[in-house]
Amino acid sequence: MGNFSQKIDKFIEIFLEQNGYVKVIEGLQNTLMIAVCGLIIGIIIGTIIATVRVLPKYKILPRILNGICGFYVALFRGTPVVVQLLVFYYVLLPIIGWKLTGVQVAMLVFGLNSGAYISEIMRSGIQSVDPGQMEAGRAVGLSFGASMSKIVIPQAVKNILPTLGNEFIALIKETSVVSFVGAADLYVAFNYIGTNSYEFMVPYLVMALIYIALVLLISLLVKLLERSLKKSDRRN
Repeated sequence: MGNFSQKIDKFIEIFLEQNGYVKVIEGLQNTLMIAVCGLIIGIIIGTIIATVRVLPKYKILPRILNGICGFYVALFRGTPVVVQLLVFYYVLLPIIGWKLTGVQVAMLVFGLNSGAYISEIMRSGIQSVDPGQMEAGRAVGLSFGASMSKIVIPQAVKNILPTLGNEFIALIKETSVVSFVGAADLYVAFNYIGTNSYEFMVPYLVMALIYIALVLLISLLVKLLERSLKKSDRRN
């Protein structure tokens, strides 16, 4: 027990007196920024792909677009996110001459990766909406795109909200690999504290507790949002 208290004292010393908390705050900010931006990019890409994949396939263009979207989804779902990070940062960016920071690359890659998963989530949400909703929109003179954006997709989002919350949680946890491209996340921050204190037990325990707290907070926010949407539906 005394040995463990010494480890805690060493952790507190590095955390407070040697500015370890600055690293933790920076890591937490980067972790949240990567996850939030990744989710936003993923929702945009996923919604576009899902819309393309539910288009009627009577003409050649929808078939071509569906094939492209299918390849995109298979590519990003079939490779680990860490491999995607390494390929983008060390291969693609030097080839095209872009200069992005590790955090910016992580936001882009996580967004592209999330888009592949959210596209399938969104497609199932769209298919769960009563087809009569689309027919009603077309009957009052709305185009296919307008009917999707104004009638079908808002209802689909309500249906898939818990699953989107799970996707956000997955993004939070997956950010632990962004150190491969030099981004300073929570893992880098607590690894810094462990390296300087020559003791990793307490830093990694605290890191795990922070991840758990983030997951619990996101789960709570999703539940509150679900309740709010249900109340608004009852009023309507």
